[in-house]
Amino acid sequence: MKPKRACVIHKIGMSKTVLVTGSSGRIGQAVVAELIHRGHAVRGFDRAPTTGLDDCITAELSDRSAIERAVRGVECVVHLAATPDDADFLTELMPNNLAGLYHVMEAAREAGVRRLVLASSGQVNWWQQQTGPWPIAPNDPPSPRYWYAATKMFMEAIGRGFAETHGMSVIVGRLGWCPRTREQVAEIAASEWSQDVYFSPADTGRFFACAVEAPDSLRFATVYAASRPLHQPRFDMASAKELLGYEPKEQWPHGIEVIQAFVAPPTSP
Repeated sequence: MKPKRACVIHKIGMSKTVLVTGSSGRIGQAVVAELIHRGHAVRGFDRAPTTGLDDCITAELSDRSAIERAVRGVECVVHLAATPDDADFLTELMPNNLAGLYHVMEAAREAGVRRLVLASSGQVNWWQQQTGPWPIAPNDPPSPRYWYAATKMFMEAIGRGFAETHGMSVIVGRLGWCPRTREQVAEIAASEWSQDVYFSPADTGRFFACAVEAPDSLRFATVYAASRPLHQPRFDMASAKELLGYEPKEQWPHGIEVIQAFVAPPTSP
């Protein structure tokens, strides 16, 4: 089966039931909107309600019973929920990025979920991003930025373990930078490197939808995903195109208006 057929499955009545963890976040809302647009049935899971999504469980990643309810009847899990950058390891990264991952993956396995799409980060190759050589390929040796990136490396490793041990289809996406604050938008505007790894909300939605719709025969894959680079390619996204049918359509600064509308405006002093 050619990869691009995966992206037309929804058009011929073969929609999937998909759980999106972290559904109320800036990436989560883009993924939910794109999946619904393509005709999939979407269930959300987040600590806050997800705007426009009736089927949503509001709970913490530490609530195993809530996660078990969320995965019932689901064919695919898109796991986005996590502490999204470096933070205190013991109080934030460990419970959210490690223990929370454990609960989601084990509950999905026990429920018979056939596909996991896991959100990793370009930070697992942070130092190569800074110094090259470019573009960075999925099989290049990791060079993690710090503890957050280390939790993503753990996720990638156990994802491969689930694929081989339990026969699940697992797709890992090493994501570019989809800013979550106005300050991060300003950082990207001031840096050519950042503009080359920018990931617009619309492109994130398309990427995860393509991962959901990829051929069932795909057992395990790690791919890079971002928008089109403005100056030079930092990530080798050939495997995302070949295996998933994903091709970015936007580049910096497309989509920043969506991000700026998503975050609250700064308060007056």
